Amino acid sequence: MKNESEKPQDQLFKIRHSLSHLMSMAVSELYPQVGLGVGPAIDDGFYQDYDLPESISPEILPKLEKRMRELIKEDIKFEQHQMSFEEALKLYKQDPYKSEMIKDLKTAGEKNVSFYKSGFFDNLCAGPHVKSTKEIDPKAFKLTRIAGAYWRGDEKNKMLTRIYGIAFASRSDLEEYIRLQEEAEKRDHRILGQKLDLFVFSDLVGKGLPLFTEKGATIRRELERYIVDEELKRGYKHVYTPDLAKTDLYKKSGHYPYYKDTMYPVMKVDEEELILRPMTCPHHFQLYLSRPRSYKELPIRFAELAKQFRYEKSGELTGLFRVRLFCLADAHIICRPDQANDEINGALDLIEDVAMTLGLKKGVDFRYRLSLGDRSDKNSKYYKDDKAWDYAENELRKVLISRKAPFFEGQGEAAFYGPKIDIQMKDILGKENTAFTVQYDFVMPKRFDLKYIDKDGKEKEAIVIHRSSVGALERVMAFMIEKYAGAFPVWLSPVQAIVLPISEKQNKYAKEVAEALKKQNVRVEVDDRNESVGKKIREAEMQKTPYMLVVGEKEVKDGTVAVRARNQPARRSFSEGGKDLGAMKLEKFAEKIQEEIKTKSL
Repeated sequence: MKNESEKPQDQLFKIRHSLSHLMSMAVSELYPQVGLGVGPAIDDGFYQDYDLPESISPEILPKLEKRMRELIKEDIKFEQHQMSFEEALKLYKQDPYKSEMIKDLKTAGEKNVSFYKSGFFDNLCAGPHVKSTKEIDPKAFKLTRIAGAYWRGDEKNKMLTRIYGIAFASRSDLEEYIRLQEEAEKRDHRILGQKLDLFVFSDLVGKGLPLFTEKGATIRRELERYIVDEELKRGYKHVYTPDLAKTDLYKKSGHYPYYKDTMYPVMKVDEEELILRPMTCPHHFQLYLSRPRSYKELPIRFAELAKQFRYEKSGELTGLFRVRLFCLADAHIICRPDQANDEINGALDLIEDVAMTLGLKKGVDFRYRLSLGDRSDKNSKYYKDDKAWDYAENELRKVLISRKAPFFEGQGEAAFYGPKIDIQMKDILGKENTAFTVQYDFVMPKRFDLKYIDKDGKEKEAIVIHRSSVGALERVMAFMIEKYAGAFPVWLSPVQAIVLPISEKQNKYAKEVAEALKKQNVRVEVDDRNESVGKKIREAEMQKTPYMLVVGEKEVKDGTVAVRARNQPARRSFSEGGKDLGAMKLEKFAEKIQEEIKTKSL
């Protein structure tokens, strides 16, 4: 009988974990000498790695599914038992992967080895599992794909075959997940980015290094202009600092020992060792230290659209979401301790205003995570000062509570130099990614000796608030492409209006219309191809152009344009097609679109 205190997600984890064992049972019936790698439950299902004697194709998946359903109906029990290391190694003498894991357990000081037996299958596993397969709905899972995976994620090791599956508590949950997946495919920024001609990748340029086309660069430029103007209004000082620096700078900050595996190799130039920067804060500190500072100058808010370089493994690169070079709307606020609360609130005010402008709703599209330090970290990643951690974490917690902000706490998610508030953005499937961040830093002021002369004439130590307002431009573009399915608000659309002459006779007037709109800073094109106006409209809709201005003989005569507006896709349903707004005087249409651009209307 199920424990009443057990959370639904705990039971779902057990179901998914148990299905990975059932899949291994089905695979081992086909390949008795199969080598078993790892096979955990994951967010939406499970996977298992196999060393198979031959390559397999997706055609095998329905066969495996069928056998798994048969096994579920047999009401197989999952029973845990223990083995000695000698017994376990004997059982897996033909399997180098399980043998290696067993030896690792022994090295780690475990006293014996945990196994789960299910029918004929006895597998090294710590659990947990369902008690019996009768707890699994045989219609609530599906095997989805086959991929390659290096043993233990190391490219030097053998490539194994990984089989993925999805699993839920009920068939209806599975069907809803599949529906959302299909919706997500329509909104996939990698696909839409190509269809809408926004960005490309080149093997010759390198992995994880996007190239933005004219249209993609337009969206990025609008975001840059918006955020710089918004930050200048709020007292930020926008600066430029170098994209590389001496490694000494990052050794002093402490980033180099903690993040050197994700930094690019050191370059020796003349007598100096230089490295591409993975973050901007040490550069901004040098600006602060360029002269003595008085308490009257604080807070100082240095901001920059800063290029940053991180080495991401090729398997982790994902379109614009995860790249090796990104541009961060970065800032560092250097202030007195008594100003920290106001500055954190001010940073969150800016972030929430930015999110609202982009059409993102607090509590729906995003929530906050209070990222805490791990005081028990054995690798000394976190700066050792429990009192400072307690104070900083409590300050951030008080801010979130006072704002009545939706938040949760994440243990061990902090940066090594202090806790932070992460803005966790949801994608179309409800999965969260960190988009923006506000960090409380009590370490860097010590390492860089960030002082100010207080009103009593004595030197005092400053506080640093790190924050990103719109996050990495590449990532926010990916969010926006998927949220709007490529149908951006007018102010962000690469082409805001397109003029469609019905025949060649109206080409001259169409160009005059376009020129008049361009003079009013509207991004407009003319489609004067010798094609039917219906085809031109369809193609403009496929390109998600906000307004189509059809001009025929009547429009030329009256000095008007026939306006057709693009429909805006809803959050969870993808729609195509547009609606006719009728004929308008060109001046009236220009006023309408300019107002939408000015107010950044959604």
